[in-house]
Amino acid sequence: MSTPRNPCRRAEAELSAYALSLPETDVAPPGRSLDYFRYLRVAGKGFAVFGARDEEADELTLTVKLPISADMAADLPFVRESTGWYKRHNWVIAHFGPEDDVLAELETLKAWMRQSYLAVAPRKLARQVAGD
Repeated sequence: MSTPRNPCRRAEAELSAYALSLPETDVAPPGRSLDYFRYLRVAGKGFAVFGARDEEADELTLTVKLPISADMAADLPFVRESTGWYKRHNWVIAHFGPEDDVLAELETLKAWMRQSYLAVAPRKLARQVAGD
């Protein structure tokens, strides 16, 4: 498979590959009314969501659960304010547009995906990954 030229699609491909390398992860089948979302799951529970309503091809939105660093992440320029249930449960929304350097943030986003995985995964899987 070739590497996408669009930085946001390239970042999504790399982040997806990283997430799918974690134990018992998969991509949820697309929903009928929510085709613009791409869910990554561990043992059937969502831990990362790509996409947003009206997202353009040169944009990337990633939503993850950050029980440890949600407050710190909120101050970053590419983080959108979460509201309601998402905010109460420490879900953070990172959004990158065509002018943003998403590739410079890949390591941060991978760490966030790992933290989200650990927050959602069954204890046995979380211990296995945390011990790495």
